[in-house]
Amino acid sequence: MAKKIVVIGAGAAGMMAAITAGKTSEVILLEKNDRVGKKLFITGKGRCNVTNAGDAEAFFDSVVTNSKFMYSSFYTFDNNMVMDLLEKAACPLKIERGGRVFPVSDHSSDVIGAFKTLINRNKNIHLITNARVVEIILTEYGVSGVVVKENGNKRNREISADAVIIATGGMSYPLTGSTGDGYAWAEKCGHTIKSLSPSLVPFNIKDQCCRDMMGLSLKNVDLHINCGKKKIFDEQGEMLFTHFGISGPLVIKASAYIHKYLDKEIEMYIDLKPAMDREMLDARIQKDFKKYVNKDFRNALGDLLPVKLIEPVIQKTGIDPYKKVNSVTKEERQALVDTLKHFELTFIGLRDYDEAIITKGGVNVKEIDPSTMESKIVKGIYFAGEILDLDALTGGFNLQIAWSTGYLAGLSAAESIESVS
Repeated sequence: MAKKIVVIGAGAAGMMAAITAGKTSEVILLEKNDRVGKKLFITGKGRCNVTNAGDAEAFFDSVVTNSKFMYSSFYTFDNNMVMDLLEKAACPLKIERGGRVFPVSDHSSDVIGAFKTLINRNKNIHLITNARVVEIILTEYGVSGVVVKENGNKRNREISADAVIIATGGMSYPLTGSTGDGYAWAEKCGHTIKSLSPSLVPFNIKDQCCRDMMGLSLKNVDLHINCGKKKIFDEQGEMLFTHFGISGPLVIKASAYIHKYLDKEIEMYIDLKPAMDREMLDARIQKDFKKYVNKDFRNALGDLLPVKLIEPVIQKTGIDPYKKVNSVTKEERQALVDTLKHFELTFIGLRDYDEAIITKGGVNVKEIDPSTMESKIVKGIYFAGEILDLDALTGGFNLQIAWSTGYLAGLSAAESIESVS
């Protein structure tokens, strides 16, 4: 009887696993949505940042959780191989700022189209959409198949398999089908699930001033996040005030580091003028005050701050907004410097999965063989992509995790079943 591999989930990792395994083995690719790559379609704001063109060091530096686990899979199938695969499948690519790689067309549908072409071209791959796996069948010897519920069929269907690759994604963007199904199957197989939370996600902030400044974007500010004496994050970049708190590239990046401190007291503040030390900033303020010497305090900050930021800054200084500039004391001026260098915000939590780019946490990688992606607990079960406890910063690195682990899982599963033929 022909050896068969079942791949659950036709997202980035699942499609890559199926294409790789399908070179030598029969593959059944199961997708519960009506089409493949539904989450890929919305990544990179619909442009799909497929990978990053940086070197291996840049990749490993950008993997926040369990980067060492990625050595085998990345070096087996790296970013250059991803780019080569897509370009040969008629999806030309371009490299943008920070090494981000996008399709020349700026359409994620072209990336999905390339993978569909590769799947359709391979007669060993049988894609079944609208097929939801309800059970993974295990025996004392390992995995033996899956039970599937297909749209339009009243009875469930059992599909035998010599290997099963679970590539069902995480919990982020649940409308795309990422609803965490794979975690339950992993637990049934005896795996541990590391604590799950949304990541690469905006922050909820208690302060009303964020809502008052909604839509204001700040460039070249420093975001500081501490927990007691522990520095969690301290970087410069761009951020945005919203109706719920703060967002933007700087905040999204910071969210990758904050998870282990969520149940503790977090101090968060913005240095609004990081290019100036306190002395330089005070000199700048005195210069502005000289220019607006007869104005009210509230009308003397327009050269220093965006309009929306003036009132929140004044409120934090405690200075009467209608006080004449010529009567502002040295102590009050120092309070203004303090506020500009330490604009404090009260963090109350992360936004939910429907706004998260990825899920942090997942299947414990200590229970997975990094050189094959096979479970150390159940023979014939493989994992790939976001379901694993792996995550990285933005810039194409999370999709590279999916491509690399998907490729290695597909390659290893195919080699494994061939060796016992």
